[in-house]
Amino acid sequence: MSLTLHGYWRSGAAWRVRIALALKGLAYEQVPHDLRTGAQGEAAYRALNPQGLVPALDIGGAVLTQSLAVIEWLEETFPTPALLPADALGRARVRAMAEVVACDIHPLNNLRVLQSLRRDLGADEAAVSAWIARWIGAGFAALEGMIGEQGGDFAHGAAPGLVECCLVPQVGSARRYGVDLSPYPRIVAIAARCAALPAFRQAAPESQPDAP
Repeated sequence: MSLTLHGYWRSGAAWRVRIALALKGLAYEQVPHDLRTGAQGEAAYRALNPQGLVPALDIGGAVLTQSLAVIEWLEETFPTPALLPADALGRARVRAMAEVVACDIHPLNNLRVLQSLRRDLGADEAAVSAWIARWIGAGFAALEGMIGEQGGDFAHGAAPGLVECCLVPQVGSARRYGVDLSPYPRIVAIAARCAALPAFRQAAPESQPDAP
């Protein structure tokens, strides 16, 4: 099966999917769409993904969108190594932690929202930075406690999985915008452990072919 990932080097959502692909050792092609120039809104790409967002994964005969749905498909289609626990309770807990990032933090801080704050509401850069820090901080405060309940070197157990696919890009975004991460030592420690692993280095923004 051929896999083609449509993304952008600095997109947090595309980064999640790259991590999942790398953790599973899957080969894939990349087609970049520069979000800075609005390439994701062009007609050819909207024919693949009517939302005009990245990522989209072309699996040969079908196109999958929305990063968590893509990762769940990868998990079901290529089940080893597993990104989700074997037990139902563990899977629910992992999905909840992942969704703190994917549903509660990231949507409020993605490019189109930040552009709207500046363009439609007249927010200056200080206000935008405060907005970013507010929502990352709220989500990370919750995650720090949730991770503490699970134990282990990673968010749930001894190996990275779905939570790390979402968490590592969000930590990268927080650092990019200068958010203070000192209140979240568990999150910082997990990000550091991930950074030492080849799969995460392979998936990192600076390792992508469209990175400047």
